[in-house]
Amino acid sequence: MTTLDHAPLGSSVDWAAQGCGDDPLGAIEVASAVLVRNFELLRRRSGIYTDLDRAEYLLLRTLDAMGSADICTLAAAIGLDPSTAGRQVAVMQGKGLVERVPGATDRRRSIISPTTAGLGQMNSARSRRRDSTAELLAGWSEDDLGTLAEMFSRYNRAVAERYLTSADHEPMPDAGVRP
Repeated sequence: MTTLDHAPLGSSVDWAAQGCGDDPLGAIEVASAVLVRNFELLRRRSGIYTDLDRAEYLLLRTLDAMGSADICTLAAAIGLDPSTAGRQVAVMQGKGLVERVPGATDRRRSIISPTTAGLGQMNSARSRRRDSTAELLAGWSEDDLGTLAEMFSRYNRAVAERYLTSADHEPMPDAGVRP
């Protein structure tokens, strides 16, 4: 049994380097799997999502950034099936986080807007997330922080270009996966 077989995720094991040698894609693949796991660990063990869950936070951030939108536009912006986005919006409406009004030109279409309470909770969650991130990365240089921000942004743009904006892919059902 190797150290890797029983080392906890928080240990000093360099997960990205284990068994990858000079294979950067292998290291990225492993690091991304651990990153997803670490995001889940942060969600469970921190107070970041006390008022909102991740899906609610992302939907509110999206509405805040792009303005009021119909379900199809909102779903496309975050890569969800419209029926999944509609269910999430219905739950959020029940919590008073968003409101729906009929569209001006098509009353069958609902326009979704964040409420003042929803924006307040989103801003509180954003502050907690930012503080948690600042604490985790406290020893990093400004250059390292800038590099990480740029790399995350580039990765997210590549995913969006491939799966959200490209006409070359077939949409996959998201099976209720929450962002």
